[in-house]
Amino acid sequence: MFVLGISAFFHDSAACLVKDGKIVAACQEERFTRKKHDASFPSQAITACLKIGGITKSDIAMVAFYDKPFLKFERILETYLHYAPWGWISFLKAMPVWMKKKLWIKSLIQDELEYYNEIVFSEHHLSHAAAAFYPSPYENASILTMDGVGEWATASYGLGRANDLKILADIEFPHSLGMLYSAFTHYTGFRVNSGEYKVMGLAPYGEPKYVDDIKENLIDIKPDGSFFLNMDYFNYGSGLTMTSEKFHDLFDGPPRKPETELRQKDMDLAHSVQDVTEEIVLKSAKHIKKETRTKYLCLAGGVALNCVANGKLLRSNIFDDIWIQSAAGDAGGALGAALAAWHGYLDKPRKSDGKNDNMKGCFIGPQFSSDQIQFFLDKAGAKYSKLSDGKLMETVAGFLESGKVIGWFQGRMEFGPRALGNRSIIGDARSPKMQETMNLKIKFRESFRPFAPSVLEEHVSDWFQLDRDSPYMLLVADVAKSIQKESEGENSAIGLEKLCLYRSEIPAVTHVDFSARIQTVHYETNPRYHALINTFYKKTGCPVVVNTSFNVRGEPIVCTPEEAYSCFMHTEMDILVLENFILLKDAQNVLTLERNYKNEFQGHSA
Repeated sequence: MFVLGISAFFHDSAACLVKDGKIVAACQEERFTRKKHDASFPSQAITACLKIGGITKSDIAMVAFYDKPFLKFERILETYLHYAPWGWISFLKAMPVWMKKKLWIKSLIQDELEYYNEIVFSEHHLSHAAAAFYPSPYENASILTMDGVGEWATASYGLGRANDLKILADIEFPHSLGMLYSAFTHYTGFRVNSGEYKVMGLAPYGEPKYVDDIKENLIDIKPDGSFFLNMDYFNYGSGLTMTSEKFHDLFDGPPRKPETELRQKDMDLAHSVQDVTEEIVLKSAKHIKKETRTKYLCLAGGVALNCVANGKLLRSNIFDDIWIQSAAGDAGGALGAALAAWHGYLDKPRKSDGKNDNMKGCFIGPQFSSDQIQFFLDKAGAKYSKLSDGKLMETVAGFLESGKVIGWFQGRMEFGPRALGNRSIIGDARSPKMQETMNLKIKFRESFRPFAPSVLEEHVSDWFQLDRDSPYMLLVADVAKSIQKESEGENSAIGLEKLCLYRSEIPAVTHVDFSARIQTVHYETNPRYHALINTFYKKTGCPVVVNTSFNVRGEPIVCTPEEAYSCFMHTEMDILVLENFILLKDAQNVLTLERNYKNEFQGHSA
């Protein structure tokens, strides 16, 4: 029995196909349309999921949508009425799309899919909770969800036992930790719903100078982790921006204009809101533990992508262990809705072994055969070699050792915001210049942005202060004391001056506070990526490589060989690996390749 889960129309639309309770495929619409955070109906993602599952639309037994549009519409109307006559312009902008599309999801699904079987609607935070609990390795666990807003809820906690999931309490709009963090994202000059991780990355360059101002004016945090926002400081309830003039007055000026120079003030604000976020997460976890008495906690919702807070939650030992849904944001709502329909609505049983999750390493998107790749390369006029697995690993590990930057494309595309070794750009973590090279010449992004390490799971505790797996790059921990280094100028450096300090034997992945956002690589879920890093380890004694997503700033992660090739050709990447095919930049005739690419493959999807 096939259940199709859908999330759409707010940001990060996605589709997920579940067969008899097992995840077959999931992918975001942005990977096909090439529009970052695409919110449109996920037609192409649905098509990809059905293709992966080997079925047609007529084989779908049930469709599950990730929230309840009428409840969300009710919240929007009540909010506008509350703030009237302020917010009239925002109201006028919002209503046409609601009246034409968002209220008629059932009809839209029927029309788009030519589908007339059962359609069910899950509540937004129930979808998040289902995405957190049902794929987790735990038979019983508590659940915490936090984001901007769903229908009314902005945070919730619940309890999962076998196939039963119940939401026990929630916090309602406009009081929202996600919105608070997004307000500071906007104020520090980054884009809401995509720049929050930049605020998290910027935080270690600052000091928590504004924590008291935030807690005394913006938010009242209760001992149980619940909170109230003072809406005088925010504009998202009725306006088109996040922050009000009162917010600007409190922090001595208007928001930073995007792309202008970062100030120490911005770094201090980032550090301060990060501290407040961590306080709320920890207090919430303590309260949930007290109420539910479970050993484990599962997390989802956009705030669960805050890997710094996740790391501190893990180290707090409030729970024996935590598990975080890799696609914690709205994209994961499609997966949660499908699983909630199967286990909750249909009351189908669920099994867990207490150790392994059911996400298949998050490698649940499309993949491309050697024949497809070779067809493309020949048409493009590319110069390439095809190597055996053993020869490929030796060759690529050698290039890594020599400081080359490599586009690594293989297997099924990852689901969620992180590249985990199938659509990745990789480099030598020991290189003091690798972070700068990747940021400025490959990714075209801000210099302060840290890169993540991929480390063989069997060696994680030797190189990082982490004693368990982190397969989805959602935990931050410090590098091991044994490889840390104190740099000259440590005490006098401020702000972005800290970028010049090399803090460990793997400086390319060590952030300014000695931390790293860790991905453990497992043979069971990604044997080829594991084999590559293991070959590099045998050559160098280092089981760690830099891993960043295969894209440039402002674009989604690549899906197809064509997109990987285009990214390779338009950046200063040195090597491209497409499965067993390897391309050297120096060997390519750039003008011929670009001409052939544009003529033959512009807009083409394999």
